[in-house]
Amino acid sequence: MKILITGVAGFIGSNLAKRLLDLNYQVIGLDNLNNYYSVSLKESRLKFLGDENFYFYKVNLEDLNAINSIFEKEKPEVVINLAAQAGVRYSIENPHAYIESNIVGFINILEASRHNTIKHLIYASSSSVYGANTSLPFSVHDNIDHPLSLYAATKKANELMAHTYSSLYNIPTTGLRFFTVYGPWGRPDMALFMFTKNIIEGKPINVFNNGEMMRDFTFVDDIVESISRLVEKPAQPNSEWSGETPDPGTSYAPYKIYNIGNNSPVNLMDFIEAIEDKVGKKAIKNYMPLQAGDVPATYADVADLYRDIDFQPQTNIKDGVGKFVDWYVDYYGVKL
Repeated sequence: MKILITGVAGFIGSNLAKRLLDLNYQVIGLDNLNNYYSVSLKESRLKFLGDENFYFYKVNLEDLNAINSIFEKEKPEVVINLAAQAGVRYSIENPHAYIESNIVGFINILEASRHNTIKHLIYASSSSVYGANTSLPFSVHDNIDHPLSLYAATKKANELMAHTYSSLYNIPTTGLRFFTVYGPWGRPDMALFMFTKNIIEGKPINVFNNGEMMRDFTFVDDIVESISRLVEKPAQPNSEWSGETPDPGTSYAPYKIYNIGNNSPVNLMDFIEAIEDKVGKKAIKNYMPLQAGDVPATYADVADLYRDIDFQPQTNIKDGVGKFVDWYVDYYGVKL
């Protein structure tokens, strides 16, 4: 089977591509290699995908003609859309980047999928769509009408757009709400990367909401395993769906939403302590208020995921943080 992955040079995309290549899928990778963060890190990720079953295109999702030509030439059976402008906080500073990448880019993927008879479209959503919800754990069957950032709003928009195409054109679409993904090859703008770097270098770290935060940290290998199991399980219509009591997580159309989280929230201070223990140094903490667009707690209900693929994320923080620090030390040639 031939699978097209957008954002293949990204954190999750590169890890997923490696896993699918190991499973003997053919992988077509798309990425624009933008400079939102280190281009050299993205290029390094691509290097470990040097496989005869992998082919890479440098392209912007906003370029509809280029996207169409790639779909027509490669004829992928499954599309996994991971390309996006990421980051809650950056969306407050640069909102237009999110509309171009996350909205215009996604409609181009939907249109290309529509015109090229795709068997299954999987796309990245985000736990940020839960916004002002405070009912924990977050369920895919909850209403998500109160996003707190433009990033979250674009991810909810992706889910709505996907549903429209599932309904109109019978395209099976599966949306994945990722919960605070971390691990080797992670992004430099993510908390684990910044905390590890600054603790090693003896620099302060910013601890938001004065440390009173809970996150359902999810190790990247668990994300990748979940996606790989969903590849050949296209979304199916829910025969019990009712317009009188509409379920947001399913549909009369071939449309499904899953949470992918560890189902085990960790206090931010415990997360920092795990880094300190692995690095062997104490953090210099700069306590800060809760940032605009942020939420104090996330917690994934993964019952649907476990029921459908017989797997749920389970890597504990100590092991996951340890693997990240080992990678960081090796990649950057740091001595602890």
